[in-house]
Amino acid sequence: MHTSSNSTALRILFVESDEAAVSRLRKHLEGLAYAVKGRCVCDAATLREALKNDEWDVVIAGFDVKDCSVLTALDMLQQSNRDIPFIVVSSKINETEACKAMQAGAQDCIDLVRLGRLAPVIERERREACMRRERRTALDTMRVNDERFRALAANVPGMLFQMQVTPEGMPQFLYVSEASQMLLGMSAETLLSRDSPLAGMIVPDDREDFFSALTMSTERHATLNWEGRVLPPGADIKWINLRCSPRELENGAHIWEGVMWNITQSKLVEAELRASRAQLAELSNHLQRAKEEERDRIARDIHDVLGGTLVGIKISASLLAGKMEPASPQLERLRQIEVMLDDAITTTGRVARELRPGILKEFGLAAAVESHAEDFQHRTGIPCDVLCADHDIETSEDAAIALFRTYQEALTNISKHANAKHVEVRLMQEGDEIVLEVSDNGRGMKSADLGKPKSFGLRSIRERLDSMGGTMLIQPRMPHGTTVVLRVPLHPLRGEMSRESSAFSAGQA
Repeated sequence: MHTSSNSTALRILFVESDEAAVSRLRKHLEGLAYAVKGRCVCDAATLREALKNDEWDVVIAGFDVKDCSVLTALDMLQQSNRDIPFIVVSSKINETEACKAMQAGAQDCIDLVRLGRLAPVIERERREACMRRERRTALDTMRVNDERFRALAANVPGMLFQMQVTPEGMPQFLYVSEASQMLLGMSAETLLSRDSPLAGMIVPDDREDFFSALTMSTERHATLNWEGRVLPPGADIKWINLRCSPRELENGAHIWEGVMWNITQSKLVEAELRASRAQLAELSNHLQRAKEEERDRIARDIHDVLGGTLVGIKISASLLAGKMEPASPQLERLRQIEVMLDDAITTTGRVARELRPGILKEFGLAAAVESHAEDFQHRTGIPCDVLCADHDIETSEDAAIALFRTYQEALTNISKHANAKHVEVRLMQEGDEIVLEVSDNGRGMKSADLGKPKSFGLRSIRERLDSMGGTMLIQPRMPHGTTVVLRVPLHPLRGEMSRESSAFSAGQA
């Protein structure tokens, strides 16, 4: 029995022609603290209109309604698609009629003279009707969400999937979207019906890497992000990116949910880009070799021809000076010519050394660095201290020339732009790299200086080092100035980029 002290609103649709019976029902329910809001109908048309236009908590019908029987009222309620409890209350309940009413869908049949069960039945049926409505709402929400998910999955260019790992450590799909046909050449049903179809399609060379990534994802509960090659049945090799996140279930097992993309085209573009960069690097190296050969030729001409000519002129001038009288006015002018010849011979030697650092080939990189520092100091007047921690560095001729040329360019930049008063140079070997640091105490370099369109000196250094697999780092020096750190491998591997760029094609073959 309902015993709440607060009135509970109760909307009742009475299908009854006996006003006394309706009044008795009202009084009984109001005596139980229900605030009854009711309407009484006696025919089918009025019942249909009441069901259509108003909200009801319960329908109470009697057996003696001439123009609307219990079965008719039940049929109309069911046709209205309204989930409202239907209770038969009458003073003349016949067992046969009661059974027919219950079979037709009535929730209960109660004797009018024994209304003690009425309130509990109403409460029970209202709760069950509410639960049915909530269940229908949840099912409708699930259906809408499922349709929305399927629509999204159908329009995602990748394959959505749910995956678990079997006790044997093999990946097994629990769900795949319809994009599987386009990506892997198999329908969703086929993938779900086969044992470990993904592992069988991964190219053998990439399989170990995949299982390693899967194991790491399991142990660390981390996102699995893997790129590799698969060979779908009857198709060419494809590159895929598989990205999914693990989720732990109540039983401690894990499932992975994510998406699989076809990245073959991007890998092709990446391979073409690497090949193009390798070709540019080869071209740059060829140009550098051609420049070095041209410098050697010019240096030989300067040293052998021009240098020899200047020395010959100097000897002739000296012989001529020796034949002149000490008081001869032409002797002083001849001495000036000898001084100019000395300067020209010195300059010729310096230019020849810069064009063809013979000391680099004969005595090594450390000696060449020290010699050029002396030339720089003599030419610019800027003190240049050199510290060579490893005088016996052994490296390839290409690496030595590349580092020496970038070192020359770095000192040239200092003389032109840094306004420095002192320069320090450090040459050392760190592991498999040669490291050359050039520091100055000049005005320093701003980040905007690195992006100047005509910053050819720095660009030349960077490109030369890149072609050899080296790097350049520019950083501020405290309290002011700049440090340039040049790194070059001891033995650069020519064609390394070309080999990397062919990896994709080799994998496909």
